[in-house]
Amino acid sequence: MTATDETRSQVQIAAAAAQSVGAEDLVALDVSQQLPFVDAFLIVTGRSERNVGAVADAVEEKLGEAGTRVVRREGRAEGRWVLIDFGDIVVHVFHPEERDYYSLERLWRDCPVISLEEALAQ
Repeated sequence: MTATDETRSQVQIAAAAAQSVGAEDLVALDVSQQLPFVDAFLIVTGRSERNVGAVADAVEEKLGEAGTRVVRREGRAEGRWVLIDFGDIVVHVFHPEERDYYSLERLWRDCPVISLEEALAQ
């Protein structure tokens, strides 16, 4: 099974929202084959703790406007790694140091990449 069209649409919305407030190094992965409870990860970097919070807020706002609700949120207070679980998509907003340390792309390197070309062209 691969990520659904709806999940891919949510990824595009989240990526565009993240980029609009300065997120960098956006990567989307289809993790549906490896995880039974989520279809996609969106991994982004905020330039500072404040920017990490702004990116997380923008993603929540835009996906909320599209009808996607937050299931769970972690790490907002620290501003170093905010995880936002929307059910089918999990958004990871990292401070640069934490992104390098945890290296989720390396851990999930066998997963197909979801193109963000559409979202990043906006």
